[in-house]
Amino acid sequence: MKIRNLFIAALLVTFSIQAAPKAAPCECGPQQFSKAFTKVAKQASPAVVFIKVEINPADNENFGFQDGQGPYSPFNDDFLQRFFGFQGKPSTPQPQIGQGSGFIVSADGYIMTNAHVVKGADKIEVTLNDGEVKTATLIGADPHTDIAIIKMDTKDSPFLKLGDSESLEVGEWVIAIGSPFQLQASVTVGVVSAKGRQGLNISDLEDFIQTDAAINPGNSGGPLIDLNGNVIGINTAIVSRSGGYMGIGFAIPSNMARNVMDQIIQKGSVTRGFLGVSLQPVDKEIAAGFNLSKVEGVLISGIEKGSPAEKAGLQQGDIILEYNNKPIKSLQSFRYDISLMNPESKVNLKVNRKGKIMSFTVTLGSAAEGGSPAVISQKLGIEVENLNSELSRQLGYTAGEEGVVVTKVKPGSPAAMAGIRPGFLIQALNHKKIANTSDYEAALHDTSQNKRVLLLVRNGKMTRFYSIRIE
Repeated sequence: MKIRNLFIAALLVTFSIQAAPKAAPCECGPQQFSKAFTKVAKQASPAVVFIKVEINPADNENFGFQDGQGPYSPFNDDFLQRFFGFQGKPSTPQPQIGQGSGFIVSADGYIMTNAHVVKGADKIEVTLNDGEVKTATLIGADPHTDIAIIKMDTKDSPFLKLGDSESLEVGEWVIAIGSPFQLQASVTVGVVSAKGRQGLNISDLEDFIQTDAAINPGNSGGPLIDLNGNVIGINTAIVSRSGGYMGIGFAIPSNMARNVMDQIIQKGSVTRGFLGVSLQPVDKEIAAGFNLSKVEGVLISGIEKGSPAEKAGLQQGDIILEYNNKPIKSLQSFRYDISLMNPESKVNLKVNRKGKIMSFTVTLGSAAEGGSPAVISQKLGIEVENLNSELSRQLGYTAGEEGVVVTKVKPGSPAAMAGIRPGFLIQALNHKKIANTSDYEAALHDTSQNKRVLLLVRNGKMTRFYSIRIE
């Protein structure tokens, strides 16, 4: 789904509350209906926390911009306040202060929040509903879903349980709790506007719940709760022209959050099913070029060497029509479903190869094998994220451009020495087109750790190649 002339501001979502039995519909008056909200708010609020982080400005070097004016400058009030709640514009470098929301998910102090809330944090403080302040540590984060788990030292905290987001229905009443603008334990209500929202470029793996419950900067990481007291989503983002509430918010579904949470708590990281292909949607032009009778499936534009897809016999130019007897609805939904499968799972694919219908069985690998791209990217010294409409506007890129935006460059790294700066748009890596962070990681998979990386980079109206050697 393309959202034009709007920007998606990263906010914070929440966790779920102790599950209660599904109650029968109540035919009651306004007063009784109001008490249902009151009951849930009283039950959930003690487990919702305010999160404050400190980030060392030396970790976010302001390369390439003067006087803190770049969109990724540590002291750019507009960018930081609208997206992350950072405050102030000091004349000398000071620790950056960020804020968000979260909710406690266990009596021993595990807390769920958004990954972007605690990204790069050197210090994390948690303010409880009663005003007590505790220090928390990062247990693990998954940038692909924007979920993080932190922990404070406690033994008997009130906590929320995650409900079943799959059973959620459009039109159902929901409650959002968080700390917008540092106003702790703020409660708003609304309805579920839609489910399964994808293609928003908020995160790599998207299956968002859309709601009109008012959420604002600072709500990120807080819980979205149904009237039975179940956490069914984590408030994560809004669509807005101003940076404030305009009636469209997005929450990570609790079923996705539960899977990520369990893996992070158990082993500190997240593994996913890994196919090893680069994909692009099949549109009318692609369908015509491949002599297809209708627009369907996803096109394999590249296959990683040694990947499960290559071992199974898939080829570049194959069009995947079905997986496990289910038609492919969209590229995003296919990628999302594969990511939720366990490594070693077998996936049956129906493929169109030059007009011939073929079947393949693929044994999925582990996306943790994608740890090598993380290592290479770390050696390069850069972090990237998807380009969205607001970043395009701030950085001067035209609508429809594709690539990943450099958000952080490590001082003294090979990328920094080569001249890469925050705000640059990477459009190709080793001659492979880059449309999003998934393409970027897939391209890094094919990169040896002891060779040069060739980047095609856009900076404003200028495009040039950078050749960077990884030591």
